[in-house]
Amino acid sequence: MVILATLQLSFQSKCLKREVTFNALMPVDVPEGIGLPVWSGEPLKALYLLHGFSGSHNDWMNFSRIRELSDRYQVAVFMPAGDNHFYLDDENRGEYYGEYIGRELVDFTRKLFPLSAAREDTWIGGLSMGGYGAIRNGLKYADQFGRIIALSSALVPYKVANVSPDYNDGIATYSYYTSTFGDLSQLLGSDKDPDWLVLDLKSKGLELPKLYMACGTEDFLLDVNRRFHDFLEGEQAGHVYHESEGDHNWIFWDKYIESALQWAGEDSNSI
Repeated sequence: MVILATLQLSFQSKCLKREVTFNALMPVDVPEGIGLPVWSGEPLKALYLLHGFSGSHNDWMNFSRIRELSDRYQVAVFMPAGDNHFYLDDENRGEYYGEYIGRELVDFTRKLFPLSAAREDTWIGGLSMGGYGAIRNGLKYADQFGRIIALSSALVPYKVANVSPDYNDGIATYSYYTSTFGDLSQLLGSDKDPDWLVLDLKSKGLELPKLYMACGTEDFLLDVNRRFHDFLEGEQAGHVYHESEGDHNWIFWDKYIESALQWAGEDSNSI
């Protein structure tokens, strides 16, 4: 019998120099009689699923049907915390969120659980800030991730590059964006710029991860999602893009994470 195990784990992260906590969903076999749950099937596909700004590693568990979907699609799901850092490395503080998501957490979970090490079976996804984090780190660590799921992505480099010190978009200020993204006059064309990452992979002849994007027509981030979609179209970078009625909320994200998992589970040669 297969059941879904729900776990919360902590370990000492070298990238963040502290103890970190994440949630995990694991389909496991329960043997007859006395015994610990095990997995006796093929290595599992894995999704590293990121929360949004002001959220936590508990958000997807609390506000979506991710437990049901993990079980239905037989995929292990790992939900770390991004701590409002947009899943980016902060060299000044020595806190490497990007490397933590893109390398360390993947390596740690592969040692602990029966996960496939194949690129096509390793996915990264998220919503809002986590959508940006999934795109950035999915591209930055394209050798690691075969698929990216990006819902209502906060593609803020389009908005904050080259802004003045009095900038305030109602969510955060110039000081916050500078502390998170670095010199905003140097943001575009850096490895924090998804456009540049796509161009860099193409220039090196490397395979782009397959990308699924969705955004609601009432979402305040619709313009930047359309802009990235148009950029990908212009570069003939294969991706799936969905727009439908919806706002920046869990009703929309819960609907599209199911569609995205169905897409991600398709044959690796399809798009």
